[in-house]
This record gives sequence, C-alpha cells and structure tokens, in this order.
Amino acid sequence: MRIAIVGGHGKVARQLHPLLVAAGHTPLALVRSEAYRAELEGLGAEVGLLDVEHDEAEAFGEAFADCEAVVFAAGGGPDGNAERKRTVDLGGSLKSIDGAHQAEISRFVQVSAIGVDVPVPAETEPVWRAYVEAKRDADLALRSSDLAWTILRPGRLTDDPATGLVALGPDTGRGEIARADVAATVVAVLEDETSIGRQWDLITGEVPIAEAVRRAGA
Repeated sequence: MRIAIVGGHGKVARQLHPLLVAAGHTPLALVRSEAYRAELEGLGAEVGLLDVEHDEAEAFGEAFADCEAVVFAAGGGPDGNAERKRTVDLGGSLKSIDGAHQAEISRFVQVSAIGVDVPVPAETEPVWRAYVEAKRDADLALRSSDLAWTILRPGRLTDDPATGLVALGPDTGRGEIARADVAATVVAVLEDETSIGRQWDLITGEVPIAEAVRRAGA
C-alpha cells in the first residue's frame, strides 16, 4: 500500500517509515517544511507538504491522493500551548478523517494515548487537560465515522530500543512503550483486517507484536 503519514516527521513516524518500506509499503510523509525532505527520503519515505495546523480539509484530501491508507501520528508537541493540542491533536485528526473521505480512502489508523476516556480531575494542569480532551474527542470522532479504523493508545512513550514484545487490548493498565514498538504495531495492524473497528491500549509486554494483534482481534 501507499500510506499517508500525517505528522510524518514525528518521533513515531520516523520509526515507522523504514518499517513500512521493509514490509513492502510506500510511506508518504506529510510535513509542513521542505527542510525535512532529505532526512525523510533517507528513511525511505516519499515526502509531501501539508500544514496540519493551518491547511483546510481539502488540502488533506489532495495530499492523500493515490494512497490506500492514512496513519494519523501528529501531535502538538511537548510545549506548554493548550491551543496547539486542539488545533493539531484534534483539528488535525478531524481534517484527516474528512480528507480520507474526500480521497475515498477507507483504512485509517490513529495513534492516540492511553487512558484519555478517564475524566481528568478539576485541578489538572490546563495544557494536560487540553491534550487529554483533544485525544479523547479525536478518537470519538474516528469511532463515529464510517472508516475502517483502528485506534492505538500507547502508554508513556520512550526512546528505548524496540523489544518486539507488547501487551495489547481494550484495557492493559498503565505502562510505557518504546516508540519503535508503537511503529511496529502500526505496521502490524495495517496488515491485519481483524484490527478494523478496534481500539486498543498498547504497552510493553511479553507477546510478539504480530501475535498480540492476532490475539486481540480474535
């Protein structure tokens, strides 16, 4: 498949591109800056320009042309800007869903975050509240769509080496996981139709990734 990666220069995406290539797919890294091209092409990705925060849904549909699937892996980053959580983590997802419809793409995988359906306490720091609410609402919008969706909700992300071993399911409990293992799980769910219509937590565990996806989808 040719797969559009929204947030194509993110930390998970940069782990994802070479894995998709190794699996025989063509990643299209969608990024806001031409300055990322050489790095991303070095990882095996094609590169397209898309400003997740400021472009309209029509631009997303145009960027997705000739693709068979979309992976939404964008995020507003670690800065203390609550508004960017809404414009990137939520707004970017909503425009990606709309763009997938425009491009007549059904398959859609979204990288979210663990535990975002749990109400946050009243005293929660505003930026964290905005992040949780943005991810929650983006997941709700995708679940409510008619796309062939999968939502992955990883625990605390690390830059540790890949283990290839995960716990995957509707409720794994809290934990952490290497970004490299998140990327490998994205590849696995793209290739397994039993993951369609599923929302799974994802943390480091004891089961090989492909097997974990098969078990969760059974």
